[in-house]
Amino acid sequence: MTEQSCLPKNTGVFYNGEFKNGDSLFLSRNPATGEEIAEISGASPAIVDKVVEHASKAQLSWSGLDIRERVACVRKFIRQIEEHGSELALLDAIDSGNPYKGMQIDVKISLAVMDLFAGLATEIKGTSFPGSKDCVNFSVREPLGVVTRIVPFNHPMMFTCIKSVAPLIAGNAVIIKPSEHTPLSALRIAELAGNLFPPGIFNVVNGGRDTGSALSKHPKVRSVSLVGSVPTGKAILADASTAIKSVLLELGGKNPLIVCPDTDVDFAVATAVKGMNLTWTAGQSCGSTSRLLVHESLYADVVEGVTEAFRQLKLGIPSHLQTEMGCLTTGPHFEKVKEYLTIGFEEGAKMTTGGIPDQSPNPEGYFIRPTVFTDVDPSMRIANEEIFGPVLSVIPWKSDEQVMEIANSVDYGLTAGILSDDINRALRMSREIQAGYVWINNSSDHYPGVPFGGYKDSGLGREESLEELLAFTQVKAINIQLR
Repeated sequence: MTEQSCLPKNTGVFYNGEFKNGDSLFLSRNPATGEEIAEISGASPAIVDKVVEHASKAQLSWSGLDIRERVACVRKFIRQIEEHGSELALLDAIDSGNPYKGMQIDVKISLAVMDLFAGLATEIKGTSFPGSKDCVNFSVREPLGVVTRIVPFNHPMMFTCIKSVAPLIAGNAVIIKPSEHTPLSALRIAELAGNLFPPGIFNVVNGGRDTGSALSKHPKVRSVSLVGSVPTGKAILADASTAIKSVLLELGGKNPLIVCPDTDVDFAVATAVKGMNLTWTAGQSCGSTSRLLVHESLYADVVEGVTEAFRQLKLGIPSHLQTEMGCLTTGPHFEKVKEYLTIGFEEGAKMTTGGIPDQSPNPEGYFIRPTVFTDVDPSMRIANEEIFGPVLSVIPWKSDEQVMEIANSVDYGLTAGILSDDINRALRMSREIQAGYVWINNSSDHYPGVPFGGYKDSGLGREESLEELLAFTQVKAINIQLR
């Protein structure tokens, strides 16, 4: 398998069961080398309208199928992803800058989550309610209609897969809007598996902000969801407010990993490195624990260990099997992360390792070394704003009350980690911390079926669980009066 052989042959808009040319063009480039990969055809609001109309008509028949038939189609979809997993992982490595090994993990996660939703299909059920002997009250769950799911650049293939399946099983038509920076795996998935569903049920629409806005505003799109940044989430909310529809948002994070004084130093170091997702997405992950809050008694030892572990990570071309950490995905984001390196220095923090590499795997690539800032004050921008890159801020603390105040001081509340051998202390902290997903003595791992989502500015709703499946249904109450 070569890089060229895994590229999609079609780079247009996939809707109503076929690829068609869009009415705008943009380039897909390899972020590790700067080389052009493909010319992508995007959709204007006029084409979006056509896509939604076809999807709306097709959804009526799809929702009328026996749910076992819908699950059977999804099972075929899952098998196609499994059979072509290696090429999809390589395609994402080329397109996103994430290492090939990390994208193989994405394939495994995709298969597990899709299998979860297929198995939960019979849980789309209603309830009966007590009443008089002459009256029967019950509820049923029905699909919403047309669902748009806007996916980010950090896990293109994985999010295309796992964000499609829940609404499809629930009886909706799905429109995937991949990031304009990483559209290739979504297009390849449409080639491989789009026609496993009736025409109009599974769709892939390329484009930028205008395309996403047109989908979010469309009155026949009954639900819109996003994995992305807080500013984009706010824009989606504004667009969706032009009609009454459901919104599901998984947004940013500035997540704390709290190291208590009774924690083994080596374990703390390993968990801190794992929590940054460096070998998975170069730190471009909403759930990364990018604030390392270390008790003052362990601070120097943990800083030394994390600094050395970060230094040992080898940058490389993402598609190469031996690469440990790849590069950032886009030029503008690369410049943003570089700016935060400057901000850290200006605020008085100390960089113990990291920055721009002296010897980059490719001078045209968006490579940044895993970076550690110490002597970080909680008031600094690098301790409050989501950098979304390989930059870790290490902050000391003295008391449990102080560390809870620091942990909860930001606008985000997606994930958090607590490392302690004292389970009572860890559980107390887990109850006080303002985050939707908390690890005790762990970081980064997701478990299919466990609800994932955030507090505060980190989002609305829960995913990867039964809650996500039911979010794509609406409840209808039915009353029967016996005569």
